[in-house]
Amino acid sequence: MQLEPLLIAGSTQSKHDAQGDDELAIDVDPESAPQPQSVPSFPALSAAAVQSSTLKSETRRIPIPPHRITPIKKDWVNIFSPLTEILGLQVRMNVHRRCVEIRTSRHTKDIGSIQKGADFVKAYALGFDVNDAIALLRLDDLYLDSFEIKDVKTLHGDHLSRAIGRIAGQDGKTKFTIENTSRTRIVLADTKIHIMGSFQNIKIARDAIVSLILGSPPGKVYAGLRTVSSRMKQRAL
Repeated sequence: MQLEPLLIAGSTQSKHDAQGDDELAIDVDPESAPQPQSVPSFPALSAAAVQSSTLKSETRRIPIPPHRITPIKKDWVNIFSPLTEILGLQVRMNVHRRCVEIRTSRHTKDIGSIQKGADFVKAYALGFDVNDAIALLRLDDLYLDSFEIKDVKTLHGDHLSRAIGRIAGQDGKTKFTIENTSRTRIVLADTKIHIMGSFQNIKIARDAIVSLILGSPPGKVYAGLRTVSSRMKQRAL
């Protein structure tokens, strides 16, 4: 009968001890507590600071494949002129490294100009015509997409040759049809396929090429392209 009060007293004493420990462990000093801070305000940059940040030189090197060295020598005037006149970049051809080097200068106005210039030179290195590659400099919604036939289906020997033949068509008829319908440009370099165009148009051309790789007859692909082109015309209207 006398054990219960002792237990109750012991439990109350342990509670008081725990509260005392909490009071000791928690610092209740109001000066040491973190105070709410206001939003930091930074002064505006001066014109000299802005100019120094934009004048920071940036360099890119775009490797050129061996089979594109001779064409780039012939079209060099048409390559460096848009880069220097439109984008305000500095360009040079490094013959020893077999690459085109571009960098920003004080005439470069847009911060994304060097990326556009790199995409332009890369498109030419992949095999696109200069006039087609210049569209990358003038338009903002053009992209490059590259894939290989083996990424779609593993083919060897004659099967691979027939797949390439289906994509190209007789005298390049199938490739030209896909380009005109999807409003893209396609380069068929052995087993590699490069497509330049907008995101939606690249998807249309890629789906048609994948169907040809998987064995669909060109007539069926033409019918699908006609359906897609009619839908695109209706959306344009």
